[in-house]
Amino acid sequence: MIVGIGVDLVDIPRFERSIERTPRLLERLFTPHERELPLRSLAARYAAKEALIKALGGSDGLHWDEIEIARVGESVPPRFTLSGSTAEVVAARGITALHLSLSHDAGLAIAYVTAESAGGPEDLDSSRAALPDIEQLEVPEPEDPEEPR
Repeated sequence: MIVGIGVDLVDIPRFERSIERTPRLLERLFTPHERELPLRSLAARYAAKEALIKALGGSDGLHWDEIEIARVGESVPPRFTLSGSTAEVVAARGITALHLSLSHDAGLAIAYVTAESAGGPEDLDSSRAALPDIEQLEVPEPEDPEEPR
């Protein structure tokens, strides 16, 4: 069951300027393996980590340097490798799978993350019961295409 989605977009030249001004950001935001990559790839990984935080609903208990985006091969999609307390927090939230898509082009890097839990439809029904009542939106009836405007 999908429990969260996140997306983030990074302006690569702006990201590069930030790194030039504050080089220590590399150590705070990226693992040693990631720091070997070109800046455009780091921008995409930064977007991935931001998208992960959004998919999880917040950053409580997450540490940037415990989130690594690994790539096994060119035809294999990138994946998250979590360690330390970050891995424990994600597991405690019931997340059993994370799906990641990355891209960079024309000076922009984007990442999209989907978080899944092993819960089934019965979990969805119980989580809906916990939500407050929401007023139904009035949806106008579609116009008849045969009728003049």
